[in-house]
Amino acid sequence: MLIQSHIVDLDTPTGVMRTYIHRPKTDRKVPAILFYSEIFQQTGPIERAARFLAGHGYAVLVPEVFHELNPIGTVLGYDDAGRDKGNADKAAKDVEGYDSDNRAMIEFLKKQEWYNGNLGAAGFCIGGHLAFRAALQPEVKATACFYATDLHTNVIPNKPGQHSMERISEITGEMLMIWGKQDPHIPTPGRVLVYHKMLEANLNFTWHEFNGQHAFMRDEGDRYDAQLVAIGYQLTLQMLGRVLA
Repeated sequence: MLIQSHIVDLDTPTGVMRTYIHRPKTDRKVPAILFYSEIFQQTGPIERAARFLAGHGYAVLVPEVFHELNPIGTVLGYDDAGRDKGNADKAAKDVEGYDSDNRAMIEFLKKQEWYNGNLGAAGFCIGGHLAFRAALQPEVKATACFYATDLHTNVIPNKPGQHSMERISEITGEMLMIWGKQDPHIPTPGRVLVYHKMLEANLNFTWHEFNGQHAFMRDEGDRYDAQLVAIGYQLTLQMLGRVLA
């Protein structure tokens, strides 16, 4: 399936948010996916992942997750400086800012002739957490979270009652949770905590742990695992196709 890519700059309560859109070249209405990057924003690997999903029949929206804290178009490097800046941005942005970002994208989608009204979310690393956060929105019907960081911590600034796990009962869609067992950012006790919170909330979810490191989906660097990538995409596309089709 051929795809097309373009950019929109959306107004949010915390400033203009550049959003990259990758969608099929078709006259048919299609479902959409809110796709969240790592702390580095839309790097090459994130853009390729978004275009891969778009090629399977979805309009994929990739927001600049730290738009309040950087010039429009910022992409951080996969190096020490980029990691330090991205982690500083993560610690500086209030979690409620992601909620207003989600609303801005959802309201934009509702006005698009090419959108069929079915919405999912997905993301890698901090983007896995932000996809989980997007699932709080009632329109989101299916969400794939890859090695979602900081669901088990308080690194992201939260007001009382606003931590993503404190609002877990608001999730109504299906969840797909994928983890690497050799991921030092989400150790076993952290994964166990998230698992039991999801069980207690009686969410509709599947849970997969693989022998993989953090960022195994990123097709750059020595942690990339092509076999796990294939499995991860297969699980994701099966869920999205079943729920959003």
